[in-house]
Amino acid sequence: MTLTVLSTLDSLDSALAGSSGRPLLLLKHSLTCGTSAYAHEEVEDFLTQPPCPIDAYVVHVQAGRAVSNAVAERFGIRHESPQLFLVVDGRVVWHASHHSITRREIAAALDRHAAASSDRP
Repeated sequence: MTLTVLSTLDSLDSALAGSSGRPLLLLKHSLTCGTSAYAHEEVEDFLTQPPCPIDAYVVHVQAGRAVSNAVAERFGIRHESPQLFLVVDGRVVWHASHHSITRREIAAALDRHAAASSDRP
């Protein structure tokens, strides 16, 4: 699985609509930052681990400034780069930034979400 680039507000809206009942990852990525390159690599490595039943998107913050700003505004979470969101039903259930974006942290966040979802009646 690969990261799909979100470059318009319509593509962001479509991605978020797809999170109904199915988690998605959304990475805000700076094309000029070494830390962001590391985070991007961690997300891509996570996505290669089977099974990976999750949609994943990336916003290139320099080229997609309006989309990046919309993410911060819609979720009410201050912009950082790199920044990763786990979104379910259009809301953020976990987020991390900088060196906290690792394969292990992503897997742990998905496990916590799955456990919390299975506890609901």
